[in-house]
Amino acid sequence: MQKPAFLAILIAATALLPNAARALDGIAANGEAVFKKCVSCHAIEAGKNKVGPSMAGIVGRVPGTVPDFKYSKAMVDFGVGKVWDDANLAAYLVKPKDVVEGTKMSFAGLKQEQDIADVIAYLKGLPQ
Repeated sequence: MQKPAFLAILIAATALLPNAARALDGIAANGEAVFKKCVSCHAIEAGKNKVGPSMAGIVGRVPGTVPDFKYSKAMVDFGVGKVWDDANLAAYLVKPKDVVEGTKMSFAGLKQEQDIADVIAYLKGLPQ
């Protein structure tokens, strides 16, 4: 490829990057809809645990620390030195058992990156 043509393609591709990055910004309203897959096991109200722990205040919380919830040893061990931030949540939501081998969570995971970003945006808006 000739240098001018290569530069033109490079400049055009670079111009698209901000739009591509914006596509993965989460939309909380969409995340609420995706989260409906989770409500059979997780409540959003603080202090209300179901089969899974309450999701209230999850962002910034140390994994495996919701009061009155019996976590697997694997989840408690995973939580040492970590918090549920965007990166940890995103990795976990793709395939929980790959991130925390031995977790009790049976959810297979979310496949779409946008769904993951949207769920994280929704979780960020939950009450502490």
